[in-house]
Amino acid sequence: MSKATWLLKTEPDVFSIHDLEGAANQTAGWDGVRNYQARNRLRDEIQEGDRVLIYHSSCAKPAIVGEAIVTRAAYPDPTQFLPEHPAYDARSSREAPRWYQIDVRFVRHYSNPVTLSQLKQDAEFADMELVVRPRLSVQKVSERQYTLVLSLCQPMDVSA
Repeated sequence: MSKATWLLKTEPDVFSIHDLEGAANQTAGWDGVRNYQARNRLRDEIQEGDRVLIYHSSCAKPAIVGEAIVTRAAYPDPTQFLPEHPAYDARSSREAPRWYQIDVRFVRHYSNPVTLSQLKQDAEFADMELVVRPRLSVQKVSERQYTLVLSLCQPMDVSA
């Protein structure tokens, strides 16, 4: 079975691809998701080894800026249990957690980030969730869409 590709949205002033790259082992938990559909995808669909497109949102130029890989499938998001944390959920318990996260590892930056305006102007992306349902923070990406993104972004080879 081939691995899936996902798009994860993040606000770069909260957690950017540069933060992921600078994390210990270039790996971090993707926490704070508080939307049920996004949570269900994290919990039920995303698997270790799946590819991730990192999308910077709520910024001057929203864009797909690079890639990561899922290194750990869903587990309870610890921030839901921390009263001092902005993502705290008083209705969640360790016995019955409501929210989940995954771990992702940095793979590469894109030398030419693919902007939302580029995607919206290209008919090839008309069915992409980012264009159709832009608010959802965890989105499926088809193999065709991933290949098209790669053709636009000119990814930097991190193995060099």
